[in-house]
Amino acid sequence: MALTDTFVKQTKHSGKPTGDKYTDGGGMYLLIKAGGKYWRMDYTHADKRKTLALGVYPAVSLADARKRRDKARELLANEVDPGAAKREARQARAGAAANTFEAVARHWLAKTAPIRAQGTQDNITSWLEKDVFPFIGKMPISTIGPRDVLATVRKMEVRGAIDSAHRVKQICGQVFRFAVADGTAERDVTADLKGALSAVPRTHFAAITEPKQAGDLMRSIFNYSGHPCTVAALKLNPMLFVRPGELRTMEWAEIDLEAAEWRIPGSKMKMKNDHIVPLSTQAVEILRSVQPITGHGRYVFPSLRTGERPMSENTINAALRGMGYSKEVHSAHGFRAMARTIMDEVLGERVDLIEHQLAHAVKDPNGRAYNRTAHLPARRKMMQKWADYLDKLRMGADVIPLHGQAA
Repeated sequence: MALTDTFVKQTKHSGKPTGDKYTDGGGMYLLIKAGGKYWRMDYTHADKRKTLALGVYPAVSLADARKRRDKARELLANEVDPGAAKREARQARAGAAANTFEAVARHWLAKTAPIRAQGTQDNITSWLEKDVFPFIGKMPISTIGPRDVLATVRKMEVRGAIDSAHRVKQICGQVFRFAVADGTAERDVTADLKGALSAVPRTHFAAITEPKQAGDLMRSIFNYSGHPCTVAALKLNPMLFVRPGELRTMEWAEIDLEAAEWRIPGSKMKMKNDHIVPLSTQAVEILRSVQPITGHGRYVFPSLRTGERPMSENTINAALRGMGYSKEVHSAHGFRAMARTIMDEVLGERVDLIEHQLAHAVKDPNGRAYNRTAHLPARRKMMQKWADYLDKLRMGADVIPLHGQAA
């Protein structure tokens, strides 16, 4: 006889040690013990008698228990053991809970760290920690859909960080593809987000390229009264005109002050080639001044929060803004254009030497790439001449205007 809701609710344990069993049909029954009321189902699979737990009353009602029984019987009809299926589902849920997006992303970061520069590793980690983990980090990666990722990156888009939003979407895609290969996700859901974000505005890095304005900029830099590390980095930026990421991740182990050289490993360079930066006497003096402050650590310009990471990518630009130079006038990357233009048009330096020092791809007449030591003596002279010229501009020497502008 089938059970009723009233019977299930009102019936009590009789006191029998083995409990009381009340059948409902299809192998299902209500087992009442001193500790509570339990739904069970007896069945046979592969000639073995087994029992399946269907839940505990009243959390699982009579109607819900019957649905679970019917589902188990469907599995049996297809020669699937419902008990084994239940265990596998439980293990899958536990695995999904352990494989959150953050857990998978950190695993991916660790596994792929050797193939990228430390600066890039720091940037990616920072993006994930600030813009992704707070929103989808605790979600099992197998449950995340395209809209979850889109909602996350759109928060960046709304605040105007459009380029960063695109990069973070790409990073999330790499994490998903890693998860697919690792068996913790079915597919890369970011593939569905093509065209969902605003296009990245095409802009050039703002740069001062007129000698007179460059002199004003150099005076502002040398009068800047920020943290000693920031001041030193600001002074070196125009002298060395490396990419901002290369400067802020400069390490003491890469510098030979006696030889006046900075040897940047290819892993940090955009073109992935080792690069030598000759250091002028002015550059060596600046580095010696900051050595007592940071020389005990890894980075020449460590983060002000922790010495384990390099200076933030925003530090130099923030200092420039503080001096009154907006992002439309000059940026940290703009020192490269400033050096490239003035060294060519005012100082008359050989373009190939400038391009070498900018770490651009330069080939010889036979089409072969020059090695890192190509024209090093000439480049050393050029870098000293450039540092001396910047000093002259800073001290107000007469300058030759470019592009027909008045001095």
